[in-house]
Amino acid sequence: MLLNPRPPDAGVAHDRVFRTLRTRIMHGEIAPGQALTLRGIGKEFGVSMTPAREAVRRLVSEGALSLSSSGRVGTPELSNDRIEELAAIRALLEPELAARALPRAHLALLDRLDTINTTVAEAVAKRDAVGYIRANLEFHRTLYLRAQAPAMLALAETVWLQMGPTMRALYGRLRRTDPPRHHRLILAALKAGDEPGLRVAVRADVTQGLRLLAG
Repeated sequence: MLLNPRPPDAGVAHDRVFRTLRTRIMHGEIAPGQALTLRGIGKEFGVSMTPAREAVRRLVSEGALSLSSSGRVGTPELSNDRIEELAAIRALLEPELAARALPRAHLALLDRLDTINTTVAEAVAKRDAVGYIRANLEFHRTLYLRAQAPAMLALAETVWLQMGPTMRALYGRLRRTDPPRHHRLILAALKAGDEPGLRVAVRADVTQGLRLLAG
C-alpha cells in the first residue's frame, strides 16, 4: 500500500503544463535566453510546484530549456556551432521524411499543404514571426506525417523545439514580405512525383534560414 499516493490529477496537470510550454517554445513565443521561474509557471497554470518542476525537467531533457547549477531556468541561447549542427540534422532527416511521404501524397494532402502555404504567406506579409513559425512547422509536419515514420518525426520535432526561440529571433530581424519560394518547389515536386527534386527543395527550405542565423 502506498503511504503517499500521487494525486490523481498530478499527471494531468504536469502534462498540460509541459505540452503548453513545449508548443510556445517551438513556435518562438519565448525569446532566447528568457528566464522562467517555477513559481511563475505554477501561478500561470494554477498548479503546484511539483507539476511545474516535472514539466520543466522534461523540457530540459529535450533541450528546450536550460537549467544552470544555480537553478536558473531559461530558453537556451544557441551558439553558431550549435545552430549549424541542428541545421545539419534537419538537412539529413527532413528530405528523408519527405521522400517517404511522396508515395502517399494524395490530392487531399496537396490541397491541405497549399492552404497552409497561403497562411504562411499571410504571416510573412504581416511580419508575424510567431504566426510564420507556427504555419511553417504545420506545413512540414503535415507532409511528414504521411511518411509513417514516427521515430524520425519525433527527432525532427525535437530539433524544431530547440530552434524555436532562435528562429523567432531570426524572423524578427528579417524584413521580408515575400513567402518562402521553396514551399512552392516542394509542392511542385510532390505533384510531379519527383523524389530527387523534392529532397533538394526540402533541404534548401530547412537550411536557408539557419544559415542566415549562423552568418
